[in-house]
Amino acid sequence: DPSAALPGVGEFRGIDGLENALLSRPELFVATLTENLLTFALGRGVEYYDAPAIRKIVRDAEKGGYRFSSLILEVPSDHFLDGAATPP
Repeated sequence: DPSAALPGVGEFRGIDGLENALLSRPELFVATLTENLLTFALGRGVEYYDAPAIRKIVRDAEKGGYRFSSLILEVPSDHFLDGAATPP
């Protein structure tokens, strides 16, 4: 049975259904990808205080058509370099 479900998207069937599900809510996929990129870049897991930066990166990626290059350029942004995404 090639059916499954994704949170925020719902149920789908097969690879074509997965593609359509991901394309229907690209911001969910991009947010997850951003979290994984940040985990690698920061050398730690993402935390609740990283959420504003993740949302900003996703918004900026949307302006760039969700291109991978727009994510790569945003991850080492000043927000993380200036220590703004540190625990309160």
